[in-house]
Amino acid sequence: MSRRRINIACLQETKWVGEKARKIERIGFKLWYTGKTRNRNGVAIIVDGNLKDEVVEIKRKSDRIILVKLMIDEETFNIISAYAPQIGLEESTKKAFWEDLEEIVQGVPLGEKLFIGADLNGHVGSTNEGFERVHGGYGYGVKNEGGESILDFAVAYDLILANTFFKKRESHLITFSSGPNKSQIDFVMTRKVDRAVCKDCKVLPGECLVSQHKLMVVDGDPWRVEGELNMIWDEMASRIRNTAREVLGESRGRGPPTKETWWCNEEVQQAIKAKKECYKRLHKCRNEDNYKCFRQARKDAKKAVKEARGKACEGLYQKLETKDGEKDIYRIAKQRERRTKDLIRIKCIKDEADRVLVKEDEINERWRTYFDTLFNEESRGDFGDLDVTFDDTNSRFVRRISAQEVKEAMHKMKNGKALGPDDIPNRSLEMPRRYWSNLAYKSF
Repeated sequence: MSRRRINIACLQETKWVGEKARKIERIGFKLWYTGKTRNRNGVAIIVDGNLKDEVVEIKRKSDRIILVKLMIDEETFNIISAYAPQIGLEESTKKAFWEDLEEIVQGVPLGEKLFIGADLNGHVGSTNEGFERVHGGYGYGVKNEGGESILDFAVAYDLILANTFFKKRESHLITFSSGPNKSQIDFVMTRKVDRAVCKDCKVLPGECLVSQHKLMVVDGDPWRVEGELNMIWDEMASRIRNTAREVLGESRGRGPPTKETWWCNEEVQQAIKAKKECYKRLHKCRNEDNYKCFRQARKDAKKAVKEARGKACEGLYQKLETKDGEKDIYRIAKQRERRTKDLIRIKCIKDEADRVLVKEDEINERWRTYFDTLFNEESRGDFGDLDVTFDDTNSRFVRRISAQEVKEAMHKMKNGKALGPDDIPNRSLEMPRRYWSNLAYKSF
C-alpha cells in the first residue's frame, strides 16, 4: 500500500475471528476487521497513517460487512468492505447478505459520500443493456444471476460500478483467475453524484497478493485542508511557517520510521525478493513447475521471517526478565491495548438537537455556546458569605496579564511536545522569543 500510495484498502476473506482493530507498525497503517468462524469469511478495512486519526465510527454488521466512517476536511466518507456468498451457498444466506448490505447503506445520509469495495461473486457482463445508469459498458464476461442482483442493488440505491466506466484492456478488468477460468467479481461502487471523484479504476495484475484475486485500485481527487485564524495569530503563525519552510524545508508529515522491521535482515529480504520473482513467472506462465517454485519460495520466505523475528526477540525477552524490564512490560501492554481500539480520537460532536456536527466552525461554535452557558448562567446555589455578585467586586483589583508573565510562560514551554491546532512547535519560538512574547501579550 505504501509503494502504490493506497490510502484505504477493503479486504475480503480475511478469515480472522473477532471484532478488533490492529495497528500495522511497519507502515503506520491501522486495520479494522470482523469475523466469526475461523478460516471462513471475514472482512477488513485498512486506513493509512495520515487518515487513521480521522476515523469517527465503526460498524460491523456481520462477518461479511464492515463500515468505517471518516471525517476529512468537513466531508464525511463512508467506506464499506463486503464479501457476498458464493454461488453454491443457500439462497437464504444470499438474501440475508443483501438485506444486511441494504440496511447499512440506508443508514448512510445522502449528504455523506459512500464507497463500497466488495467481492460480490457475480458477473455483470461486458455490456450495459438495460442498466446504462449504473453500468459503464466496459465490463468483462457474461452476466449471470449474481450479476443481476448486483445491478438491481445499484439501481435501487443510485450507485455506479466504478470499474465498468473506464475502458481498459482485458488484463486490467479481470479480478479473479483460477486456471483457465477468468472473471470480474470484485467491484467498487459509489453514488452517481460522486462519479467525478473517481478519476480512474483498474486492476494491477502484477501485484503479489494472492494467487487468484487481483488488486483493484481507484484514483480519486486529493482532499484539501482549509481553515481560518484571527488577525493577530495569523500574523504570528504565517511568519513562523514561511520562515521555517524557507530555511528548513517541509516534510511530508509521516514522522520518524517505525521500528517494526528492526528484525528484517538481508536473508529475509532475499527470500521475499525470490518469492516475488517466482510469482511473476507463475503469473506469466501457469504450469506445474512455476507453481511448485512459487509455493517453495513462499514457504522459504515465511520460514526466514519467523527465524529472523525469533532471534531478534530473544534480546527483548531477556531484558523483560530483568528488574529494569518490568516497567517496559506495562508500557508494551498499554501500547498493544491502545492499538486494538477502534477509535483513538473523537472528531465530531452533537449539538443540542443530537445532530452530528462535522464542520470545524460548527464544532467550535458548539463548544463556545456550551462554555458560555456553563460559566455565565446564574448560579442557583447558596454559598453564604462567599456568594459575591459581579456588582460587589472592584474592577480595580482585577489585574491584567503582564508581559513578564507571558515571557515566563513561554520560557516554561518544553520542546518535543505534540503540536497544537496551529501546527507550530514550541522550539520555533525560541530565537525571536522577545518579539513573539510582546505580540502574544498584545493578543491577551
